[in-house]
Amino acid sequence: MNVRRRLISGTAVAAATALGLATLSACSSDSAAAANTDKFDVVASFYPMAFLAERIGGDHVHVTSLTEPGQEPHDLEISAKQTAALQESDAVLYLKNLQPSVDDAVAQSEIKTKIDAASLTTLEKHGNEVGGHAAEHDDHENEELAGLDPHIWLDPVRYSQVAEGVGKAFEKADPDHAADYRTNTAALVKELGALNTEFVNGLADTKTKVFVTTHAAFGYLAERYGLTEESISGLDPESEPSAARVKELEKMARADGVTTVFYETLVSDKTAKTIASDANLRTDVLDPIEGITEKSRGKDYFSVQQANLKALQTALGTK
Repeated sequence: MNVRRRLISGTAVAAATALGLATLSACSSDSAAAANTDKFDVVASFYPMAFLAERIGGDHVHVTSLTEPGQEPHDLEISAKQTAALQESDAVLYLKNLQPSVDDAVAQSEIKTKIDAASLTTLEKHGNEVGGHAAEHDDHENEELAGLDPHIWLDPVRYSQVAEGVGKAFEKADPDHAADYRTNTAALVKELGALNTEFVNGLADTKTKVFVTTHAAFGYLAERYGLTEESISGLDPESEPSAARVKELEKMARADGVTTVFYETLVSDKTAKTIASDANLRTDVLDPIEGITEKSRGKDYFSVQQANLKALQTALGTK
C-alpha cells in the first residue's frame, strides 16, 4: 500500500461527526459494465460498499464494483471506461477519503445519487491515519475528513448505521421499490446486530487486550470491543523491519502478553513473518475485508468477520 504508518494505540485520539474478490451474485464481472440495465444501476467503490448495495438492493439492483477482486483498493486508479460507465449509472456508493481517484471521479460526475458512506456514521482519528490515506491528498475537498480513519465497515455497529443510510438513499432514488429496500435493510441491520453481539461475548474475557497488525485498519473494531491495536511503524508490507522496531515490539509483546502478528490477505505476509520470527511470535490472518478472494477465510462479509473473531480469540487467549 502507498500508506505511511506509525505505531498506534487502538484508543481513539479524537472523535468527529462527519455527516460527512469473488464477484457478488448480481454484479457484473466487468467492472466498467455498470450502466444501462433494466435495474437500478449502482456503482460501488469497493467490496464493503458493493456488499451493502447487494444486500439492500436485492433483485432490484445491478451492482458493479470499481475495485476488482484481489485488487488493493487504496491503490485504485479509475480507468476512462469506468469513469464513463459511472456517468451512466443511477447511483454511486463510495467511502470518501479512502480512494482519491474515486473521490475525484464522483466529484466530477453528474450522477444524481451520490452516497458517501462516511457521511452516514461517525468517523474518528486513529493514530496511523494522521499520516495515512487522507494526508496524501490534503488538497482534497472536505478537509474536515483529513486524518480520519476510513475503516468503518470493520465495526458492525458503524456498518449498520451506514446500511440504514444507504437504504434510505435507495428508497428516495428508486421509490417504486422502497418497501423492499426497507425490508432488506432491516434484515441486514438485524444480522449486523447479531454479529456485534458475537464479538461482544466472544471478546469479553481474554488474557490480553493487545494485538499487532501490519496495517492499522482495526482501530474501530478495537475500540468497540475494548481492545488495543498496535501497528508496525513506517514499514511498507514488503520491507524488512528495523532492529529497533523488533526490539520495541518484543518489549511490548512481553509486557502485554501478545502472541501473534496479524497480516492481511491482499498484501504480502513477509513483514509479519519477519517480525514474528525475530520476536518469537506466531502469525495469522486478520482480514480487513477490503475484497474477497480465494484466500479469504469466508465467502462474504459475515463469514470473514466470524473468522476474524476466531483469530482474535485465539491470539488474545479466551479464558
